[in-house]
Amino acid sequence: MTAVRQDAWSTEDDLILAEVTLRHIREGSTQLAAFEEVGEKIGRTSAACGFRWNSCVRKKYESAISNAKAQRQKRSYLRKQPAMLGPQVAALSTLDTEEQLYKSDGISDDSLSMDAVIRFLRQWKGTVQESNRQLKMLEKELREKEDELLELRLENDRLSKEVNEVQTDYRVVNDDYKALIQIMDRARRLAFLSEEEEELKTRFKMDANGNLERIE
Repeated sequence: MTAVRQDAWSTEDDLILAEVTLRHIREGSTQLAAFEEVGEKIGRTSAACGFRWNSCVRKKYESAISNAKAQRQKRSYLRKQPAMLGPQVAALSTLDTEEQLYKSDGISDDSLSMDAVIRFLRQWKGTVQESNRQLKMLEKELREKEDELLELRLENDRLSKEVNEVQTDYRVVNDDYKALIQIMDRARRLAFLSEEEEELKTRFKMDANGNLERIE
């Protein structure tokens, strides 16, 4: 029989970790805050919760994480556009108020409720159209930024190529310069030897008996 470690994670612990972390992701909070909350609930450190999430639990909830991130982006987008939401919130409040009045007065006129629904749907349609228009603008800006990034990368590649060519030319010129210096040194040494030979020739002469005598 295999012994169970006292600090082993239970299925319930993993569920709490997943639920709290996904909630923090949806609400735009940080995973660190989620790990701290889970740690307080199950009596573990936030570091242990983070390690458990990244090593075991996260891969089981990839789809849920994607949905939570999408909900977070939607909430963020809606918070940034209170002016757009104003008419829809007002229409929805009006719709709820009318329905409450109908119920309290015992009125069951479906046409009145339908008018309120139609007004709300029309206003919502306007919001959707405006959202789509802004989304297209953002997509256009994104494409422009991607094009700019591509141009910068191409320019960087071109400049890198030019730098490599300049470095190659420099090495060639440097090698030629060193070879030229060696040739000049060799030429100077040869000229010096030639001068010494000439000096030796001028310091001696041959007498009538065929002997060399030194000229003082």
